[in-house]
Amino acid sequence: MQRPLDIGWLRIFEAVGRLGSLTRAANELGLSQPAVTYQIKRVEDQLGVSLLHRSQGGSRLTDAGEILFEAVKTSVESIDKAARDTRRTTQDHAVRIFTDFGFAAFWLMPRVTDFRRLHPEAEVHIIASQGLDDAMARETDAAMLFGAANDFPDTAQLLIPERVVPVCTPGFLERYGPFDDPAKFARAPLLHLEVAGKSRWLTWESWLADHGITRKPAQGDLGLNTYGFVIQAALAEQGVALGWRGLVDHHLEQGSLVAVGREVARADRGYWVVPGASVSNTTTTLLDWLINET
Repeated sequence: MQRPLDIGWLRIFEAVGRLGSLTRAANELGLSQPAVTYQIKRVEDQLGVSLLHRSQGGSRLTDAGEILFEAVKTSVESIDKAARDTRRTTQDHAVRIFTDFGFAAFWLMPRVTDFRRLHPEAEVHIIASQGLDDAMARETDAAMLFGAANDFPDTAQLLIPERVVPVCTPGFLERYGPFDDPAKFARAPLLHLEVAGKSRWLTWESWLADHGITRKPAQGDLGLNTYGFVIQAALAEQGVALGWRGLVDHHLEQGSLVAVGREVARADRGYWVVPGASVSNTTTTLLDWLINET
């Protein structure tokens, strides 16, 4: 009698088939590449077929691999949905929200703190990532993500339209300003938010281009990979940052940062609330409260 397959390999094979790479699957799952390779080889040995065409450019599914992948993908999605539904039946008061680091720190956390004062029974978990992680967003009860309307499903609701203004400290302005002409920004140290791939946010390059100025990152600039670091660098007088209204309002009100240029607005872009597939009463209460806060 043939021994049944151990189900522990399901998520590994699903990740390899979806990403087309043993290495990327290992990174996503927090495993080593040899561990992923070993699990796939075990399944191939048990089935007696090759599941992957391996090459330097990645790992492509064989015909047999495609058949197995479709079944595994459906199984993993069903298991994940059942786990989410089970979690909701036992933890109706728990809400998991996915967003990026900057939005979590500057906008969401202060408001969640206020919400929990009004609803002390609510348990809120904030999961942050710098990228638009669709897989992670699906695992949560709601997501608050930056992008354009066509990036999200019809159930999404615009929370904060994109409005951006250059900001720096009063001391930095005194040394390098005034910035009464946009061309003067091209000669000042600029702080850049660095992201993998094409940026969904306005960048200094695109902000300056809106003013007819061409400028790439230059010597004296500083690049940072989270928006919190960008604002910390601005507060440390390392350069001028692009300030998103809603995220830097507290610093502008305190006077630790000042607006030093024309605001640029893009009404079609901003932060959107994206509800999960199944929303609990606590999630609905929190999302309604956050939307009213804007």
